[in-house]
Amino acid sequence: MGFINLTQVREYLWVIGPVVLLVLGSLWAAFQFVEPAPPRTLVMSTGAETGGYHAIAKRYAAALKKSGVTLQLKTSAGSVDNLARVSDPKSGVALTLVQGGIATATKHETIASLGRMFLEPLWVFYRSPDTIDRLTQFKGRRIAISPEGSGTRQLALAMLKLNELHAGNVTLLPLGGDAAVKALQAGEVDAVFLVMAPEAPLVQELLREPTVKLMSFAQAEAYTRTLPYLTRITLPEGVVDLIRGIPSRDVAMLAPATALIASEKLHPALIGLLVEAAKDIHGPGALFQRIGDFPRAQDPEFDMSDDALRFYKNGPPFLQRFLPFWLASFVERMSVLVIPLATLLFPIMKLGPAIYRWSIKRRIFFWYDRLKKLEDRVRHDTAGTQRAAHTDEIHEIEEAVSAIPVPLAFTDQFYSLRAAIDLVRQRLTTRMPAANASA
Repeated sequence: MGFINLTQVREYLWVIGPVVLLVLGSLWAAFQFVEPAPPRTLVMSTGAETGGYHAIAKRYAAALKKSGVTLQLKTSAGSVDNLARVSDPKSGVALTLVQGGIATATKHETIASLGRMFLEPLWVFYRSPDTIDRLTQFKGRRIAISPEGSGTRQLALAMLKLNELHAGNVTLLPLGGDAAVKALQAGEVDAVFLVMAPEAPLVQELLREPTVKLMSFAQAEAYTRTLPYLTRITLPEGVVDLIRGIPSRDVAMLAPATALIASEKLHPALIGLLVEAAKDIHGPGALFQRIGDFPRAQDPEFDMSDDALRFYKNGPPFLQRFLPFWLASFVERMSVLVIPLATLLFPIMKLGPAIYRWSIKRRIFFWYDRLKKLEDRVRHDTAGTQRAAHTDEIHEIEEAVSAIPVPLAFTDQFYSLRAAIDLVRQRLTTRMPAANASA
């Protein structure tokens, strides 16, 4: 077992300790500017469990799960409810899908859009012997516009208002989904507003219902100018059933574009992950959109997220193209420490050895100083009265110097010190006979 020189250990600690403390302090200071790690769990408000948003949210959950992020789905009354939740920092909801057209005049400062994801067709089915292609023709009739809190209701009210239709000249019923369809089939309402995907069973059922007609908007283009969140779309003749000719003619329709809305506190790394998932989920074409039409890095109602815009423009960060999400995220977060550490460590690498050399020289020079003072006292002690004390001191100095841990680079100075000790001892010895003779 090697001998541990406590003096040498203390010396190393004295030199290295301040350097270590300086590095640790700098790391702590720089770490204050490091972005926290992305959360591993997000909450998404989805609408009704049987609705289209909930089904799409499940696809987002599956996509995020591949990167180790759990997406918890929370049902709601619809888009209005979704928007209220994600706008409330206390709700715990970080993400949601919102139907176009539900934004109010109030500035939503606590949220940001990740873009428009897909079109949601507005289906206006009605029962009438006459063909209806203008909403004004529903005056005096019963219309199901969905319950409070739904995006369908808010869109319907906005469109009816443009046609000066209100509770005073039409009967507005809070029925939506299956309840609205059954009421229309039973003749309890004259028309229903539905915002659903064309594949929805309720839509397919009504398209094939012989007593129900689908409204074709004669003024569809005008609505897109008045309500810019709407897009004019066409349901081609026979696209539902070519053999039976459903629909029997091209139908002009309107569709709001759904936005993916996130809390302003959502981690930037997760925003990129969500945009990437959106491209995979909504990028393929559909009945009313071509391949690559969505997602879109624009939003006429909400401010776009700067992080989302960068992701749309530049794609995923460099490291995320080659590393797993969490490893890439960690490296990117820690990279902020590289510059301050490099700036700090470069001078330390030069300063540390200099301090160490100085500490070794300081120790050697300390004993040179002791030896020089002893030599002066020996020279002035002509009577030899302090000879015994001087002898003890030279032995003390020699023993102390022999115990000094000295690196090889300083052995020349070390042996020069020992030679100087021998020289002083010789002078002390040569003066001893003279002193004895005088006595």
